[in-house]
Amino acid sequence: MAPVRAYVALGSNLGNRELNLALAREQLGQTPGIEIRGASSVEETAPLGLVAQPAYLNQMLALDTTLSPRQLLEHCHRIESLAGRERRTRWESRTLDLDIVRYGGLSIQERGLTLPHPGFPERAFWQRELAELERLGL
Repeated sequence: MAPVRAYVALGSNLGNRELNLALAREQLGQTPGIEIRGASSVEETAPLGLVAQPAYLNQMLALDTTLSPRQLLEHCHRIESLAGRERRTRWESRTLDLDIVRYGGLSIQERGLTLPHPGFPERAFWQRELAELERLGL
């Protein structure tokens, strides 16, 4: 399979947020079938949803991958678990959150995987981060 350009959003609002994002970058970068091509600036944002919680650090990665969208998603979930993430309640605080925002020009809707990510239009920080990467030619 030829590599596909994908964009993965990183977010953390528990523990050492900087280290959590670094762990995600390191783990993704060491994965066979993934090459990180670039990273946006890290920015702090208010949490989404109505639950009171700490602010997030967010970053977007541009990567080339030969993994399928499902394989990439499963790998992202493994990295989240490595960082101590437990999936219990929607919108809860998390040590690490990895979202596939785009996967080439693919548009799919499967159980647990929708691409492009349906939250993209409402997340101005993702739009800024993706625009930053696009300005860099990524």
